[in-house]
Amino acid sequence: MASLVVRVIGMIYRIPMANILGDGNGIYAVAFDIYDIILIVSSYSLPLALSKIISSQNSRREFRNTGKTFRLSLWFAVASGGIFGTALFACAGLIEEHIYPAYAGLRIPLRVLAPTIFIVALLGVFRGFFQGKNTMVPTAVSQVLEQIVNAVVSVSAAYFFMQWNSDSLVRSAWGAAGGTLGTCLGALTALFLVMFVYYIYRPIQRKLERRDRSRRVYTASHIYRILFLTILPIILSQTVYQISGLIDYYLFSDIMGAKGIDAKTISSLTGVYSSNYRTLTSVPIAISTSIASSMIPSAVAAFTRKDIGQLQYNILSGIKFNMIIAFPCAMGYTVLGQGIVRMLFPSMDYVLGGYLMMSGSAAIIFYAISNVTGSALQSIDKMRIPVINSAISLIVHVILVLLFLKFTGLGIYVLIIGNVTFPIVVGVLNIVSLKRYIPDFRLKPVKTFFVPMSASLWMAIAVMLAYAVASRLFGMFAGAYAANAMSVIISMLLGMFVYFAVFIKLRGMTKHELYDFPMGRRLYLLARKLKLMK
Repeated sequence: MASLVVRVIGMIYRIPMANILGDGNGIYAVAFDIYDIILIVSSYSLPLALSKIISSQNSRREFRNTGKTFRLSLWFAVASGGIFGTALFACAGLIEEHIYPAYAGLRIPLRVLAPTIFIVALLGVFRGFFQGKNTMVPTAVSQVLEQIVNAVVSVSAAYFFMQWNSDSLVRSAWGAAGGTLGTCLGALTALFLVMFVYYIYRPIQRKLERRDRSRRVYTASHIYRILFLTILPIILSQTVYQISGLIDYYLFSDIMGAKGIDAKTISSLTGVYSSNYRTLTSVPIAISTSIASSMIPSAVAAFTRKDIGQLQYNILSGIKFNMIIAFPCAMGYTVLGQGIVRMLFPSMDYVLGGYLMMSGSAAIIFYAISNVTGSALQSIDKMRIPVINSAISLIVHVILVLLFLKFTGLGIYVLIIGNVTFPIVVGVLNIVSLKRYIPDFRLKPVKTFFVPMSASLWMAIAVMLAYAVASRLFGMFAGAYAANAMSVIISMLLGMFVYFAVFIKLRGMTKHELYDFPMGRRLYLLARKLKLMK
């Protein structure tokens, strides 16, 4: 739920910011992709890795090792975050001049993002500690607070930075820097919150450590070795995924430039792709990522106890819950893509943005599958497998993007093709690997895939009819923008109801499974009132 709230806030604030930045959206997107790569290498994997290690130690009641792992991880975060943050600040000019010359002023937002790497490294240790303790509350609350601060600062700073630098040749870059300032201050606010929560929890941790009677107390070198061996595969798999975006931007700007497309057009196209398509699709993808991350501690505990039945239940539940969210989101974006983009980004090329949404929304489903199956493999100590699978997919991805850019006139749609094929290859390879390493692992295709897909198709029909009727009605007395916005909102509300009703009617979920959902009891009571469940 926190991930959903965070992504909704993120989508909302990106609307005015995208309209403020204009052509600067391309600079903002490239800066963030570079930042994400460095963040993954330096510290992004810490919450996931720590939650896995600490969950395993907790299940064996090794509380002294838990405390020691946490303290040593903090020192690791200080070192890695400090080194990589300093490196980004120092090398920002070189990155702009020699790798992305089409994005003038890129060094400015990169230097604003540099201290964020150090802050997020520390933040990740605290979040991983609490996740390993089987509570997502500190992480969830800090994420929401972080995003609220991020939203307020990003929009206001983007506006004022562009006003203060209105005569600058890199005015758009200053606007992008304002947007990245919100990321820095949001992360800092979240860090203060989780530090305060840990300060309150620390006496309990110390009490657990004093009562710990386990004989195994790991040395610092042993803990660092476990941490490094856990982090490295996660870093590699995430880096492979993230670097695909940077490669796409580089190939697109290089090949399109060679075809005679000017730098401003290239930046504008990548801006629409990143601000419209990637921003909107990132909402359901982020939810799938959070479901996968929250699944890991319980899956690790089941694997440690050798409880294969519980392990399979955790993995299958993660896949099923992801599909319940991914299918309607993908279908909704496909049939309402044009209207949604027009409503959210009126100052941008909403026609192109709408076509991108319609052609590439299926990626949401495949990313959901690849995310949760990758986390499942990490839970059973097959850390290298997702890395290998992601590397194979990256090779396929780069070859496809390169060939389509060179030999077709598809332009920006080539990036959509690459974005869809990448998770397909990863997801297929991950499922094959799970079948190999977990005895009797079987997907339940009817309830996992076909039921949410069927409910989504009925929803799509209802949405299309509602949008067509509402557009005509509102078009009689409202302007084009207002008519479209009201039609989209009404269609989405109807679509949510139709999907819920059809999904429950098709018996896609039992009462027990529905209770596992956020607000599951309320959903069950609603289903009973509508006579959809007994």
